[in-house]
Amino acid sequence: MSALSETDNWARVEELLAQDWRLLVDGELVPATGGRTYEVTSPVNGQRIASVPDADAAQVEAAVRAAAAAFPEWRATDPMDRASLVLRMADVVEAHIEDLALLDAVDGGAPMAVMAGDVQLAAAYCRYFAGLALEMKGYSLPSTSGAHFTVRQPYGVVARIIPFNHPILFAVKTLATPLIAGNCVVLKPAEVTPLSALHLARLLQDVFPPGVVQIVLGNGPEVPRALVRSPLVHRIGFTGSVPTGQHILRDAADSGVKEVSLELGGKNALVAYPDADPEEVAAGAVQGMNFTWSGQSCGSTSRLVVHESIADQVVAGIQRILDKRTIGSPLDPTIDQGPLVSEQHYRRVLGHIATAVDEGAVVVTGGGRPEHLDRGYYVAPTVLDGIGPESTVAQQEIFGPVLSVIRWTDQDDPVAIANSVPYGLTASVYTNDVRRAHRVAQALDAGYVWVNETSKHYMGMPFGGFKSSGLGREESIEELLSYTQTKSINIVL
Repeated sequence: MSALSETDNWARVEELLAQDWRLLVDGELVPATGGRTYEVTSPVNGQRIASVPDADAAQVEAAVRAAAAAFPEWRATDPMDRASLVLRMADVVEAHIEDLALLDAVDGGAPMAVMAGDVQLAAAYCRYFAGLALEMKGYSLPSTSGAHFTVRQPYGVVARIIPFNHPILFAVKTLATPLIAGNCVVLKPAEVTPLSALHLARLLQDVFPPGVVQIVLGNGPEVPRALVRSPLVHRIGFTGSVPTGQHILRDAADSGVKEVSLELGGKNALVAYPDADPEEVAAGAVQGMNFTWSGQSCGSTSRLVVHESIADQVVAGIQRILDKRTIGSPLDPTIDQGPLVSEQHYRRVLGHIATAVDEGAVVVTGGGRPEHLDRGYYVAPTVLDGIGPESTVAQQEIFGPVLSVIRWTDQDDPVAIANSVPYGLTASVYTNDVRRAHRVAQALDAGYVWVNETSKHYMGMPFGGFKSSGLGREESIEELLSYTQTKSINIVL
């Protein structure tokens, strides 16, 4: 991605924002029914930047019917041909990397360079899953009476509902797996960060046959509820908050028997033992907190459960690292962190910090708006010390740039502290004792565990959570197979 100035980037953003935003339904770029729209604002300055289509339940059902009509032919398409179109999608998004990254930066708030990395990662996932197209295999049983074997078949119409924090990454990669598996997909982006997905609708209009990919959008619960409750939708994939995931499960159950996968929230722990290097722990805590996204990541290790013997050194190391980080406009290529996604979320995060202070937390650094920024929804990287394991800030997901430091002694069980929350998405262990590393990794109630590492995802490793953090696994062959159904065929000779 070229290193243009912030002024040049704003100029290009203005050009992109001038387009007529449309939905993708049955191969056509269409407005919402009756021309309904709603306003999208930028967290950079709180200003309106676009009017986007606001669909209704009837338009969602039209998109679902179009997907159902396209399904028989798409299902009959050779898997390698389906994969080749997903590979073409990867090429298309990479060819428009700057525009997609700028749109994600201006309506989501993460730095444009980081969003460009999301575009590249989305393309990489497309290529990874395309390479697995022929791995959707069944198996056979030995028999003298005939042939007994299984095959994998697609569900039909799949609904994918994605969150605001990685708009283009989730839009592209959540299309890839169900499409390769032979399903048609209706994608619903987050209402606060819809621009890159709507731009993607234009880019994909001529890539896939009409009806195979639909992109619909609405402001509020009407569109996702209509999508989940449609009798033609039999498979649902959702990424987002726990309460919304629970609503989706209820709506899905009320409208039929449907396969639902959920990738939900986390209140993840980094457990540091006294034999760990304090500087490595400090660096891992900053990386794991995902301050680059203003902490808006479900996998963030937002609880630092650190032994008292190294806690002071670790906290001092974290502060030194954060003191060097820059925060400002995500269209400025020199900054490390942008704003939170919306005013509502900004106020929510500040409320969590205030509650923590009321409960006795000590603000080591951050704690509010940076002094040099007088508009936009910015919260400085915040470290709270003196946090008790049962305190509000240690139990509730904040989804902001707030790291809680929980100190433990030899009389405490750090694994019990780590497991004391209702979530179980990720966890991290820092120790130089290989036996302890294996033992603790096994004992942690989390679906994705690092040892002496944080944050990084490894393609092909299943990602997903325990407990309230979700159902199912992504980023691996398990995700691809989850968009197929197993059929047993018995032929008596």
